[in-house]
Amino acid sequence: MSKPTLTAVFIAFLLTSSGAKPNGKNKKPKQVVPAIECDMRAGKINLPEFIVKCPANCRESKEKVYGTGVFASISSICNAAIHSGAISNSGGKVIVMKMAGQAIYKGSFANGVRSLSLPNWRESFSVSVGKPKKGVIYPSTLVFVPSRPTTVKTGEPKNLVYSMVSPVTEALETESTTAPPTTTPVTTPTTTAPPTTTSAKPRVTVHKVREIGVHRSETSPTIRRPHVPSASAPEQEHKPPSVTSHAREVPAEENPFESGFDGQGHKSTARAPKLPERSQGDPNCKVDIAFLMDGSWSIGKRRFKIQKDFLVEVSQVLNVGTAGPMMGIIQYGDDAVTEFSLKQFSSSNDVKSAINNIEQKGGLSHVGKALSYINKHFFSDANGNRGGAPNVAVVLVDGWPTDRVEEASRLARESGINIFFVTIEGPDENEKQNVVEANFVDKAVCRTNGFFSLPIKSWFALREAVQPLVKRVCDTDRLVCSKTCLNANDIAFVIDGSSSVGTGNFRTVLQFVANVTREFEISDTDTRVGIVQYTYEQRLEFAFGQHNNKADLLNAIKRINYWSGGTSTGAAITYAADQLFSKSKPNKRKIMIVITDGRSYDDVRAPALAVHRKGVIAYSIGIAWAAQDELEYIATDPDKEHSFFVDEFDNLYKYVPKIIHNICNEFNSQPRN
Repeated sequence: MSKPTLTAVFIAFLLTSSGAKPNGKNKKPKQVVPAIECDMRAGKINLPEFIVKCPANCRESKEKVYGTGVFASISSICNAAIHSGAISNSGGKVIVMKMAGQAIYKGSFANGVRSLSLPNWRESFSVSVGKPKKGVIYPSTLVFVPSRPTTVKTGEPKNLVYSMVSPVTEALETESTTAPPTTTPVTTPTTTAPPTTTSAKPRVTVHKVREIGVHRSETSPTIRRPHVPSASAPEQEHKPPSVTSHAREVPAEENPFESGFDGQGHKSTARAPKLPERSQGDPNCKVDIAFLMDGSWSIGKRRFKIQKDFLVEVSQVLNVGTAGPMMGIIQYGDDAVTEFSLKQFSSSNDVKSAINNIEQKGGLSHVGKALSYINKHFFSDANGNRGGAPNVAVVLVDGWPTDRVEEASRLARESGINIFFVTIEGPDENEKQNVVEANFVDKAVCRTNGFFSLPIKSWFALREAVQPLVKRVCDTDRLVCSKTCLNANDIAFVIDGSSSVGTGNFRTVLQFVANVTREFEISDTDTRVGIVQYTYEQRLEFAFGQHNNKADLLNAIKRINYWSGGTSTGAAITYAADQLFSKSKPNKRKIMIVITDGRSYDDVRAPALAVHRKGVIAYSIGIAWAAQDELEYIATDPDKEHSFFVDEFDNLYKYVPKIIHNICNEFNSQPRN
């Protein structure tokens, strides 16, 4: 056999043995991408890096997301991907990479998803467009964290549709599920040890917490930081693992990929410096508390020391921690200054050291100025405000304020701050003439029922107020000034009383109004309701604040008499703006619900545009012969969220949950003011 022939046979043998195709190209193995549901959380998947496919319409599921660029492991993977822009609401592939926990997860609104703020979590993840990296084969199946009972389910009333969208961070109290962080890409499926889990009885506080969707200003002045001795000793070994797992955190601005974390989240190349002690705290007292301590010269150094001892004891009884109460202190005199913010210390021991190092500021007792200060600066995301926890301000006053408190406290209450007053040694009969504002406590607190005020006869009796005060500030069911979608509104119903409606159908409309009203918290500082009935003319049935409890309001709705006449909807909208919304409270959401069964005899476009420009959120509900184009003109954009049509009056009841859901969803999506 010739040499050329031998060479050809040898080459053919090599091609055959290597499995190459005639064109010389090897077929790459196809990447199998597992699909997940909208509610799948990163902490439930026990892989350091993986690729998944999200379904369409996850944004409508309203699953919770914590963080913006880096997300807590309790976040929905798909909604985090939509929020960050990795995929759209139509779904798609997402690469998920686990990493070390962050010190703070800052929330924002993007791509139709509202992400929430969170103080800390022990594992994070990032999302990116699901284009596989060159040379990396991702797991084709997902490895899940072993199932075990980590939560205690609590029943919720079926009719609370809005509870789906209330952004309360109950996850902090109920579970801790994450895999050890890693940042190394993998080429084969891997498994890690199951995480430590804890269980605690969650508190259902949907109604009584200020929603995260409303943001106060994040501009905060310089914070005076006291000198604090070296951090507390490391946690003892007998403490639960769930506590020690939070002992070390990565600062939010640090890049976890460059920080040299090993599999346990600690520095692998050098010993990490001691960080302030972190504790879970009492989950049954999840509140954000600002203590306003009196630093005026009239208090004296001895009583100032008693005040500090009182605050130390309160902090110990509160059991400060990241899943429980968080505490900050403002000292006021001529001006107010933040001694330390909510996020600065996350254990009672660290708070104690900080309080002991506070020095008296001096000046007058400008309480009103101090309340304005906390309303504008203290309860912000930048200072550690958690959004899902009620905001509480406890004001300690020696004697009486030297300025007015009514207006400042009203604005603070309207912003959702629950104000408590602890007054020590009030003015005697001879001194009362020097009081700037009589009955200042009743003007400042949320309610005048005695719950929000603690008068103390002597500084030496102050210690007796520790337990009563802690019990009250932790009673979240009675923190009635918390601003939510259910208690932050002025709602005007504009009802068609034309002759085409008829007496029977008019009673059905009133029942619908009562059913909507029943879902809100009604009082002079919560949601208020006013009603206008219209035909050719308009009639104010009752104004905002005229009925300040739910029973009286529902009875007043029942007593409204049917008018009968024509249909001038445009004039009715203008009338409601003049008679109701012109008297609306500052910081209240203005909502108008127009109900009509026919085309208007006058123009609705100009009046509707005028109220929209004044910040009124308008809903339109058309029945039977109502004109669709007019309903869309009346409704705030987007029309599909604010405009509804039913073919007959008896079907009105079906839209009660939808309207409540939309009102709360819109409230939760807005940044805090």
